[in-house]
Amino acid sequence: MNTVAIDIQQLTKEYDNGRGCRNVTISVGKGEAFGFLGPNGAGKSTLVKMLVGLTAPTSGRATLFGEPIGSLAAKQHVGYLPELYRYQEWLTGEEVVRLHSRLCGMDQSTIKPRIKQLLDQVGIGKRGIDRVKHYSKGMQQRLGMACALVNDPPILFLDEPSSALDPIGRSEVRELLKNLKNEGKTIFLNSHLLEEVESLCERIALLNNGQILRHGQVSQVLYTQTKWRFKVGGFTPEILPWLSETSGIAIKRYMNPSISSATSVLPVGQETVWLEATIDNEEQIGWLNTLIVNQGMTLYNVEPVKERLEEWFMDAVSGLSHRGEQ
Repeated sequence: MNTVAIDIQQLTKEYDNGRGCRNVTISVGKGEAFGFLGPNGAGKSTLVKMLVGLTAPTSGRATLFGEPIGSLAAKQHVGYLPELYRYQEWLTGEEVVRLHSRLCGMDQSTIKPRIKQLLDQVGIGKRGIDRVKHYSKGMQQRLGMACALVNDPPILFLDEPSSALDPIGRSEVRELLKNLKNEGKTIFLNSHLLEEVESLCERIALLNNGQILRHGQVSQVLYTQTKWRFKVGGFTPEILPWLSETSGIAIKRYMNPSISSATSVLPVGQETVWLEATIDNEEQIGWLNTLIVNQGMTLYNVEPVKERLEEWFMDAVSGLSHRGEQ
C-alpha cells in the first residue's frame, strides 16, 4: 500500500466574510502528482497556506507524512512556491537561493554546488549572478522554483508555477515537474493551466466556494463512457432524426475540425461523417451499430470520446456562482 504523504480530514478555515475552505478531505500518496483546480477565489490558496503552516485551520486536521501541519517536523517536508511572490531586488539570484538555504538550516559550507545545480535546473543558469531587479516575472518564477527545491523536500506545493512563463518556459517547467515526479517527489499543484495538470497529474479535485465539488482520477475523468463517436459512410441528412427516434438515443452530427471541409461537397449519399451519440450503456452501442448497417451505411469506426480536462472543468463549474478574487 502506498505511503500517504498528505492526509487532509475535514479541514476548514472560516473568515468573517464567509470565504475560506469547508470540510475538505483529500489523501495524496507518496510520489503522486495531484491537481487542484477551481475558479479564482474558490479557496485553493487558503488550503495550501494551511498545509504549509502559514495559516491555522478553524477545524479539522491534516498531516504531512504523519506530522501535524504547522509543526516544525511537517514544515521540514515542504517546498513551497506561492502564487504571489516577491524577492529582494538588491540580491542576485544566487544570493536569494542561498538565503532560503540558510532559512532551511542547510550546511553553508557545501551549498554552492547545490545552488548552481538548481539554477541550471530551473533555466536561470549563468543569470544567477544578476540582481533580481533585472529579472522578468518569468525569471522570478523560475527563481521561486529553485528556492522551493533548495532543501530537496519530499513534498512540493506549487501555486500556479507556470503562470508568468511563455509557452517555451511552460514546456520546460512541465518537463522539470515530470522529472521531479519520477524522482519520487509528491506534487500538489494549483494551476489554471489545465493542459499542465492533465499532462502531469494522476488525480484531480475541483474546489468551488471552499468545498470539493468533484474529484477523481484523470483517466476516469477524461475517458468518459457517456459519449461515443461513429464514423459512417453513405450518410444522408434525413437518416439522422430516424436514427435518434428509432434507437431512443440522442445523436448529432459531429463536425470534426481536423477533417477537411471538402467532404461536405460530396454528393448526398456519399458523405463520410462522424456521428456523436450519448450512450447510457454498452448495449446501446451494439444496437446503434446494427441500425447504421441495416440502413445501408458503412460503419468505419466506433470510439469513446476522450473529454479534455478543460471541457470537464468548464462543465463542472458551469452555472455555479463563485466568489471571485480574494
